[in-house]
Amino acid sequence: MNMTIDDVKFDDRGLVPAIVQDAHTHGVLMLAYMNAESLRRTLETGETWFWSRSRAQLWHKGETSGHTQRVVDAFVDCDGDAIVVRVHPAGPACHTGQESCFHNVIEVADQKSGGAEEIAVAELGDLGEVLNSLYALVETRKRERPQGSYTTYLFEQGLDKILKKLGEEASETIIAAKNEDRGALTKESCDLLYHLIVLLVERGVTLTGVRDELVVRRVEHK
Repeated sequence: MNMTIDDVKFDDRGLVPAIVQDAHTHGVLMLAYMNAESLRRTLETGETWFWSRSRAQLWHKGETSGHTQRVVDAFVDCDGDAIVVRVHPAGPACHTGQESCFHNVIEVADQKSGGAEEIAVAELGDLGEVLNSLYALVETRKRERPQGSYTTYLFEQGLDKILKKLGEEASETIIAAKNEDRGALTKESCDLLYHLIVLLVERGVTLTGVRDELVVRRVEHK
């Protein structure tokens, strides 16, 4: 259903929360607030505009930093009181230089789930950096065994449990691929990589060792 600014339900301050999402990675970049004018400018200029509650003024994202956000599309939720704006960012969203404003980790304890609750790193980078950070985090969990950590639970259950979970995640990844659901396949691949790293840590296999073996195979298979 196509909607207009008139369909948006602004609160008693004339504001609506706007979630900004990377259109390519689908990662959440930031949460800010818009009033009717900033929403209008966002839709008309194709770049994000917001209302600063602290400064009580409009602000154009990236106006000083150059880290603008080119709008791909925008959606309003079923209640009309929240907006999602999908963008192509021209740099990090956070004033700290992080790709996303949501880079501080809150640990979630859920021992019933095989999901990668602990795939969270303090600083996001390329895939190699993320995997190295995750490996280091899993090593720390094995060494320190904090209570409430799903990774602690896996290590305390032992190798057979880790292997069982890895097998389950491999099966779920295959199912997601067969269903041609890219979003589900991406999520299941993350779960699979997480459990694989837990296994590698448990058996003392390093990512450097895996990398070196891949390099050898690349040379051999040229």
